[in-house]
Amino acid sequence: MIIYIKVYTNCNKSEFVEENNVYKAYLKSIPVNHKANEELVSLLKNYFQIPKKSIEIIKGLTGKNKVVLIKNSI
Repeated sequence: MIIYIKVYTNCNKSEFVEENNVYKAYLKSIPVNHKANEELVSLLKNYFQIPKKSIEIIKGLTGKNKVVLIKNSI
């Protein structure tokens, strides 16, 4: 499954939200040394209840709009 996520960094809380097939991630981390990407993967792992190795950011590693591949999902 491929999902598109809008990422907001340096927020007060970490949260992954899905509304009407629109995904948003609010992250505490700042986008330095890939800390925000690591936090995003962790949020997705918990949200979809899958291992981290099943999540791959395929586009947008350095941007706010990301394309993420979720492998082995239902």
